[in-house]
Amino acid sequence: MLPQTARPEDAQAIAAAWRAQLAQATNVPARVGMPHGAASRTIGALAEFVSLALQAGQSLWIVVSDDEWLPELSNALDLALRPLCLVLPSPGFAAGITLRATLSLLKSRLSRGGEASHAAAWEAQRDRLGQHAELWQAALDWSARNSFNAPWPARVGELFPVCILTSSQAESLHGVPRDALLLLQPERMSASLPQLLARGRHALLLYDATAAAANGIVPVNEEAQLQAEFEMLAQELGEMELEFATVQAELAEFTRTYHACVGERMAELDALQAKIARQYADRLSADTTARHQAEQAQAQAERSRRERSRFAELDSQNDKPFAPSTDLKRLFRQLAQKIHPDRAENEIDRVWRTELMSEANRAYRSGDEMVLREILGQWRAGQAPDRIRSVAPAPLARQVARMQRRLDEIEAELNRLVASRLYELFAAANLARQRGRDLLREMADQLDTQIAAARVRLEQLEAA
Repeated sequence: MLPQTARPEDAQAIAAAWRAQLAQATNVPARVGMPHGAASRTIGALAEFVSLALQAGQSLWIVVSDDEWLPELSNALDLALRPLCLVLPSPGFAAGITLRATLSLLKSRLSRGGEASHAAAWEAQRDRLGQHAELWQAALDWSARNSFNAPWPARVGELFPVCILTSSQAESLHGVPRDALLLLQPERMSASLPQLLARGRHALLLYDATAAAANGIVPVNEEAQLQAEFEMLAQELGEMELEFATVQAELAEFTRTYHACVGERMAELDALQAKIARQYADRLSADTTARHQAEQAQAQAERSRRERSRFAELDSQNDKPFAPSTDLKRLFRQLAQKIHPDRAENEIDRVWRTELMSEANRAYRSGDEMVLREILGQWRAGQAPDRIRSVAPAPLARQVARMQRRLDEIEAELNRLVASRLYELFAAANLARQRGRDLLREMADQLDTQIAAARVRLEQLEAA
């Protein structure tokens, strides 16, 4: 497996140099050699190049020679920008599952208001999806059909400002030319090179000197390709587990904030309105409608009181708000990719991984990086104990099927959360905050006005 990281300053310098060379490539593509040394230098520079392109509002295709590059390159992308990038492996069992997971990830992140740290890129993505509304709906419809073998919309790549593809996938994907095109190891794409070069207005060819010296003859390693596709699925599953855990924790945090800011006031207003309704019922003792309204108001006040008590108890159990750092998110995603129960080789392995995954979820939601690192250490220390290897491993197809089922479960649960009224308020509050408004504060102010008026009315009734 390719190394994962490079020094940020090194990656930034390489990416900046590539952009300068690309800008000068007008009529013919620019040609440069891949960075010397570990492959992590190339991966880090490519990830930085993606960030720079999105910051500049440019569309981009990165075409790699084979699937082996994709898992680590996907992991190296900025977490906040990852849903804007379609990372698509070669046609095969992983491609459809990967696309569907990416669509679900993008849909979920859009409903949460995007990322404040990259607001311009996310606003541009909203505009892009608005311009391609029919294509976006067609892609969501394809995803909802749960059929990974059915052909997806031909121009699905146009929904994403950045597409990172294998050369075999790039040949079949339709779309308008991109602002920039990077071809990694083009010496391995000689047959399709003319067609690929037409996909970008400016092209940069990143040659591998070692492969070029060997006349670019590299045999296809089917086992390595199969393993790379499997790792892509594990990577997508890790992304979705991170998204699901984050959405759950953010929604729980918002619920506590909502009840502290708005729920308390609503409970107070309901109690006042119940007393007012009782005053009317006492004055109109023969009026069955007034008595019924008083009973309903009292029942609502009691429900609000119980809910307020329940959330007050939850608040006492939470020492700090959920505010995960980028490092914490990356660590949890790394764990989800490595220790996920659906990667188990047998039932003993699955039980062990399930325990670790449950602990990882709890640690992530409580923001405990130390515990996450301890869990990673446990996995590394015990990933191949005799008790696990004593049983024959499950076939790869069975592991893939389990991953697919888990992705289905996460997508269904995310759709259920997004459809809830509480989540709609959560998303609206996020959007308002990005525009400089505090929606909950505005709601609280309105309730304060209603509470003041209700108090005055109750005092008038009690004094009459």
